[in-house]
Amino acid sequence: MPGHIGIVACSAEGAALCYRTICMEGSRLLGAHAHPEISMHTPSLAEYVRCLDRGDWEAVGELMLTSARKLAGMGADFLICPDNTIHQALPYVLPRSPLPWLHIAEAVADSAVQRGFTRLGVTGTRWLVDSEVYPEKLGVRGLGFVRPDHAKRDEINRIIMDELVGGIATPEALAYFQQVIERMKGQGCDAVVLGCTEIPLIVNDANSPLPTLDSTRLLARAALRRAVQGAH
Repeated sequence: MPGHIGIVACSAEGAALCYRTICMEGSRLLGAHAHPEISMHTPSLAEYVRCLDRGDWEAVGELMLTSARKLAGMGADFLICPDNTIHQALPYVLPRSPLPWLHIAEAVADSAVQRGFTRLGVTGTRWLVDSEVYPEKLGVRGLGFVRPDHAKRDEINRIIMDELVGGIATPEALAYFQQVIERMKGQGCDAVVLGCTEIPLIVNDANSPLPTLDSTRLLARAALRRAVQGAH
């Protein structure tokens, strides 16, 4: 039997896309209509946002650990988190976690290397783009990166938190992302990281000035591979 995937969810849209990707793409590896067993736990997003607003990463980690323990009790074999931002709390989580985790930025960095990219634009919430979540994982693989300037980080953050996490997708939001990505292209980037799991709701390879690295789907596919390997 394939391994049992535990999803530590934060925001609904990103978690739903990750869950759906695992279910829809499972058949490629396991046969028609098949996918691994999946369990998901989600506290209220408001609990996470309160912790983020006060920069309390230990509290973020406690929320993640609560989910991890519940998922372990449901029989999950390993964990994923379809939220880039709260990966900053993993250093508090991993030493106390009941189960191993896949890291979303590692899945993205591995795909970048496989596809031959060398310099990536990083988009996401202000908390993520200000952090070392992606620079750390990209750096060990010899990949360069570019972050948006502070004004652009603020506007991207507003779009994500006020619109995308609520399922709101507007032409104006897409146009803004396209403008930011075009600038990154001019700065020598050869791909862009969609480093918020909701960004793929509006940005994709068909409308982006650069090839995209869809963190949501890349994590889902990494989880699928891990689950199938666990079956052997």
